[in-house]
Amino acid sequence: MNQHDQLKEHVMFFRELGVEGVSQDRAWITRPVDVVRPEEAVGQIREQLGDCTRCKLHSTRSNIVYGVGDPCAELMFVGEAPGRDEDQQGVPFVGRAGQLLTKIIEAIDLRREDVYIANVIKCRPPKNRNPEPDEIETCQPYLFAQIDAIQPKVIVALGAFAVKTLLQRDESISKLRGRTFDYRGAKLIPTFHPAYLFRSPDKKADVWEDMKRVRSLLREG
Repeated sequence: MNQHDQLKEHVMFFRELGVEGVSQDRAWITRPVDVVRPEEAVGQIREQLGDCTRCKLHSTRSNIVYGVGDPCAELMFVGEAPGRDEDQQGVPFVGRAGQLLTKIIEAIDLRREDVYIANVIKCRPPKNRNPEPDEIETCQPYLFAQIDAIQPKVIVALGAFAVKTLLQRDESISKLRGRTFDYRGAKLIPTFHPAYLFRSPDKKADVWEDMKRVRSLLREG
């Protein structure tokens, strides 16, 4: 399938979900999108993704890592890309960083199954390198569709890469965290990636402050 056919397929699919168009304008991130019931829409998006071969990452992955959790969740976490453990199991955040994320979720009185967890990229980049622009461009619409289907109240962007990809801003995560952004009908909270906390344990206090803000937003009317 060539790039023109892939783009046409994307447009037709998102039109069925209620998306009338896309734009690179940053204002698009605030536009709400009406979709079908969350559990149905999330399933449709996964079916559309199929055994994806739309970018070069398919040749080195073991499994697509789509997303996991409650499709009606009020809280959604978005990371960067699958690692080795995630690639092997087909589930996001199951390795060491995932275990820490589970503890973070439990610290705000939720369970892992109460939230939804996904990544910007659905396939593991070789040697855990950063995703490349063409890979992001190919995979990003599926993340947007997941967000629009789930319609979370709060989104937590985990790590510099996820924050930059979602917000399309060049500031460092240290400058962006501690703030709340409007994003596709949700409130977006940037924070450090759990894996980063193993290298910089002094940042755990910052993440805790961010998660207290998440808890407060979830409890608001």
